[in-house]
Amino acid sequence: MNTLHDDTVRTALEDLDGWELTGDRIRRELSFPGFREAIDFIVRVADLAEAADHHPELHNVYSGVTIELTSHDAGGVTERDISLARAIDDVVHPDGPA
Repeated sequence: MNTLHDDTVRTALEDLDGWELTGDRIRRELSFPGFREAIDFIVRVADLAEAADHHPELHNVYSGVTIELTSHDAGGVTERDISLARAIDDVVHPDGPA
């Protein structure tokens, strides 16, 4: 799979909530009411990642979760990362954008 040009990534991110391009990855930071809600979210993301066979970098500190997506085998952001970001946004906002 080929990496996307930075301009293409930025355009795709316009339709996503809170994602930013940082180097060779896209990143989103989220905050939840508490630790349990943050972990529940991570478990939902893990299910999506397993189904897509594409695994994000997840970082959790108490009620905060940072997600980073990159296609290591391609050396940057691919359509696969954008697709998983969309699916993650659907978990955050199941009824559409907030």
